[in-house]
Amino acid sequence: MLEIAEFLHALTIAMTTGITAISVGIGQGIVGFSAVKAINIQPKAKDDIQKISLLGTAIIETSAIIGFAVAVILLLTTNNANINIYSSIAELGIGIAISSTGLVIGLVSAMPAKNACIAAARQPFFAGKILKFMLITQSMIETPIIFSFIIAMLIKNVLTSVTTLEQSIKLLAAGLAIGLGSIGPALGLGQLGKTAFQAVGVNRKSYSKIFTFMLVNGAIIETPTIFALLISMLILGTGNLSMLKAISLLSAALCIGIGTFGPGISSGKIASSACTQIGINPDSYSLQSKTSIFAQSITETATIYALMVSLLIILI
Repeated sequence: MLEIAEFLHALTIAMTTGITAISVGIGQGIVGFSAVKAINIQPKAKDDIQKISLLGTAIIETSAIIGFAVAVILLLTTNNANINIYSSIAELGIGIAISSTGLVIGLVSAMPAKNACIAAARQPFFAGKILKFMLITQSMIETPIIFSFIIAMLIKNVLTSVTTLEQSIKLLAAGLAIGLGSIGPALGLGQLGKTAFQAVGVNRKSYSKIFTFMLVNGAIIETPTIFALLISMLILGTGNLSMLKAISLLSAALCIGIGTFGPGISSGKIASSACTQIGINPDSYSLQSKTSIFAQSITETATIYALMVSLLIILI
């Protein structure tokens, strides 16, 4: 059993670094390719395009940095003498939280940066505002990996006290909830960010309206991730565990995690479609914004159902 425990411990460390590195590397390559293409379109804007590309890839690096930091923390603070099968199973919650979120974030945060380079080539005198818009958009997309890091550290702080299978399942469930719950909304945000810069590149007069639209609709798309964070926190705070209760917590994590997939992606597609229309016709902002928010609120009800069921599973 000790060999299995040590293997799971090493696997968790490898997951947090290796899986996040895959997506970050691909995402940074996409931005670099787009920057080269943009400079070819508008050579005179090369300085601004290079700046956008550099800062964009730096933000994409966030997932890899967090994955590396978690791996180092686990390596330096875990005593081999304290490793047991239960703490190692619980530790997998850290690996799932960081790696699944980082895998998606590294890729989708490249979407706005990629199109920001092209937008700067098409609107070279507007590159400064495009850069600021990109930084805000990418910061919103990176939010789930911060949530996952918080949950990972909370799990890490109680690893030494894990002595039963029930406790290990609880901590695994907490990581699973935020890990799965971040995927759908992140994909939706990436799609909206990508479309927003396409629209600005086509019509710079739509910038102010698209900027506001992105902030409001991005917050709506992000809502399921907050629900997943809430469930993860509640799972961590649950005490007096029986095996049945531990399995129930795992079910609650799967419920909220899977329940955010469809609404998160669909909400991003709805907002993306409205964003395209605003770029074509900025005067339609009010109508498109109201329609988008209404459609997203209907879509998000599915996540609310998942949240309610997860809460009932935890509290009853």
